[in-house]
Amino acid sequence: EVQLVESGGGWVQAGGSLRLSCAAAGFTFDDYGIGWVRQAPGKEREGVSCISVSDGSTYYADSVKGRFTISSDNAKNTVYLQMNSLKPEDTAVYYCAADYDRDKAFSVVAGLPYFDFGSWGQGTQVTVSS
Repeated sequence: EVQLVESGGGWVQAGGSLRLSCAAAGFTFDDYGIGWVRQAPGKEREGVSCISVSDGSTYYADSVKGRFTISSDNAKNTVYLQMNSLKPEDTAVYYCAADYDRDKAFSVVAGLPYFDFGSWGQGTQVTVSS
């Protein structure tokens, strides 16, 4: 059974930084694409970023490119999302998600993210105040 547990959310002022962690278990970590999806109050879920663990390829929505960095520690089966220069519009619940098919799981077309992950964590709240 795929298990994804997020941590690291919290409250921060605009311009600040947070690092989210996603601890994964129950599957072969190296075989998966693992990413982050967020949902702001009253809005649909939005793809943020994804990493192909096997080769380290990374993908970002235009809205976070240059500010967020996704990485993985394969020894710890953990994926991180370093979020810098945070803005109030980054306020959302952030979900870690995973899928064996990385191409299906996350793509960016004309700057817009598309996602279709098969497994999800429970989410962690990020609040950015102005």
